[in-house]
Amino acid sequence: MTSKLPTVVVIDDSIEVRAVVTARLRLSRLLDVVGEGGDGTEAVGLAFKHQPSLLLLDLSMPVMDGLEALPGVLAVSPATRVVVYSGFDESGLVQSARELGAAGFIEKSLPIDRLAEALLAKLPEHHVVTDPRAQQQHAGTRAPRPEPDQQVLDEHLERFREVFEQAAIGMATMTLTGSIVRANRALSNLLGGNPDELVGLDYGRLTSGRGDLLDAALFDITRTSADIVQLEHDVDGTVEPRRVLATLAPVRDSRGQALYVFLQVQDISMQRAAEEELLRSEERFRLLVDAVRDYAIFMLDPHGQVASWNAGAERIKGYAAAEIIGQHFRSFYPPDKREEQHPEHELQLALRNGQYSEEGWRLRKDGTRFWANVLITAVFNEMGEHIGFAKVTRDMTEHRRTEQERLAAAAALAEANEQLRWAVEEQKQFLAVTAHELRTPASVLGGAADTLKRYWADIADKERTRLLNSISNSATRMQRLVTDLQTTSRLDADSLRLRPEPTSLAVLVATAIETVRALHPGGAVTAHLHPDIQVLADPGRLVQALENLIGNALHHGAPPVEVRIDTADDAARVEVTDAGHGVPADIRERLFKRFSTGDGAQGTGLGLYIAKELARAHNGDVTYQPGTPDRPAGTFVLTIPLAAPSSDPQAHDG
Repeated sequence: MTSKLPTVVVIDDSIEVRAVVTARLRLSRLLDVVGEGGDGTEAVGLAFKHQPSLLLLDLSMPVMDGLEALPGVLAVSPATRVVVYSGFDESGLVQSARELGAAGFIEKSLPIDRLAEALLAKLPEHHVVTDPRAQQQHAGTRAPRPEPDQQVLDEHLERFREVFEQAAIGMATMTLTGSIVRANRALSNLLGGNPDELVGLDYGRLTSGRGDLLDAALFDITRTSADIVQLEHDVDGTVEPRRVLATLAPVRDSRGQALYVFLQVQDISMQRAAEEELLRSEERFRLLVDAVRDYAIFMLDPHGQVASWNAGAERIKGYAAAEIIGQHFRSFYPPDKREEQHPEHELQLALRNGQYSEEGWRLRKDGTRFWANVLITAVFNEMGEHIGFAKVTRDMTEHRRTEQERLAAAAALAEANEQLRWAVEEQKQFLAVTAHELRTPASVLGGAADTLKRYWADIADKERTRLLNSISNSATRMQRLVTDLQTTSRLDADSLRLRPEPTSLAVLVATAIETVRALHPGGAVTAHLHPDIQVLADPGRLVQALENLIGNALHHGAPPVEVRIDTADDAARVEVTDAGHGVPADIRERLFKRFSTGDGAQGTGLGLYIAKELARAHNGDVTYQPGTPDRPAGTFVLTIPLAAPSSDPQAHDG
């Protein structure tokens, strides 16, 4: 009878390592692999779920490393034997793992064929293998390990076997979450203690409460693929305060995945102390430069009273030293800034952050304003006591005026370029529309004319008449396109000349309907005309506008098209309604713009634009009124003033 095999969970952040290990463990017929994961958090979850006999645990992993996960695994599955699987062979690391409850330690340099036996050896009882295939494999001579397996595992062997104890700089290797797994003597001397005491310690605990800096550095390495990250921090637990520069560099596999982190730590305490002293000396030196005239440089006491005054301050602000020393520096601010206590707020920010800078209006002694660039620096003595503020002010009025003029000129140039770009785009659109609209009638004209020329005698009278009608309609269509383009050109050039005269609106509408019917055979158009409505209009141009509205309804809407005329508010109204679904809301805003074809249907995109502009030239307009849920089709409405009884039909420019 076959006994149940011991179960095992494999945890390693490398997908390749997990693939090799789990495959070899299954093929050994000695263990049953019930789960695998890529970090410490998954290890805890899988241990709780499967309660495995064994858990093979890598050390250096993102999110949570092996040492951090060990107590959690044993807490949720106390009977599980956790075996650490790592390329590190530090005795201190082994001891730390055992203290946390690990049942054993296996180096990744162990041949993969011996891994299953090494794991079984960590179980307290001896398990008998009764699977004949496993016995046969176990008793026979194993085949040499394939080269790809060796290559995958070799990438995860410890990379820094060389001795580095004699290095003068502190060095260590860490897991991806910051646990030290190897440290040299120089590092232990710098941080205090001995190398073995550092193994297993989170480096973040040595950064004087700035573990967040280490977390950010490790994040850059594991998540953003940074190659080198540096952080500067103080060191806890040393006799004298020390400032160190820590340099972190990831050790990656051939896929670029970080395996662990190499750490170098330099003592820069003396360097930083010298730099800080230099900064203080430079600050004192700047305060002594009283002869500078381009900058107002002066000191404030901790409460904001002026304590010193240089020649530049006198020139820029207009106060003599005797007039201003002892006064609060709020005197330099406009009334609204004083009321909101902005000067006091500046000092608070400078004291909190070390410096404060801004640009804004300031006042001279005579009340005139100037645009100032201001820098306020909090000043401390060698004991660290706050003794006041250094304030540097520069008059930037002329510079600001020049910059504003430059920005205005740049904006004007940008606007001109944009207008030019649109002009070019409209020209391209114009050419494209013209070519598109001329192509079909030109083809019809050529084809019909060629057919009649070559086969006149062979074509029946009915077919000949049909071809002639095609020629006539195509010519009319081309003529209409030329008329629309010519009208658009004149509208753009403001050179369209109207010849208004009192005329019957009903006659104009009827004329437009007949023209549209000729261009759209079969198009159903019904009219409700009021014969007594007189308007003052250029008949040809108003008929052109009406033809465009009615033709648009037939082309883009659905028959029948209904045309109705009426009066309202001392104006004549022509309403054009079709039986379609109306104009979609998303294109209504550009409905009357040039070259707007709305739903993408064929057409020049000029019809509605011309209709509206011609109506406006008559002191009228064309608008679109959306439909209702009961009657979704909208209505195009052309309005034009009524003709007065004494209208003078003189020509005028539109």
